[in-house]
Amino acid sequence: MQDEEYVYDELSGEWLPASELAARHEKTERVEVHDAVGNVLSDGDQVTLIKDLEVKGAGQTLKRGTLIKSIRLTGDPQEIDCKYEGIKGLVLRAEFVRKR
Repeated sequence: MQDEEYVYDELSGEWLPASELAARHEKTERVEVHDAVGNVLSDGDQVTLIKDLEVKGAGQTLKRGTLIKSIRLTGDPQEIDCKYEGIKGLVLRAEFVRKR
């Protein structure tokens, strides 16, 4: 048996090997983001809008069917960060997009 450092896990109240505890935390910290039809989104995916959206502060409306390239997940299961020409810091709700 290998000599491994044990760490106290406050959530379960158990002493666990450090590697096992790290794996548990990684699993719980990973947030799955789903689009409007239930597909799992990941960083770098391309999405299309499923409805017209007014962009607050930009005075612009993004039309249904607009392609958004290279999204980034924010850690929030409802929001995705993306870039679109002429709009800085665009954050979209996952319920209004569909994975391509």
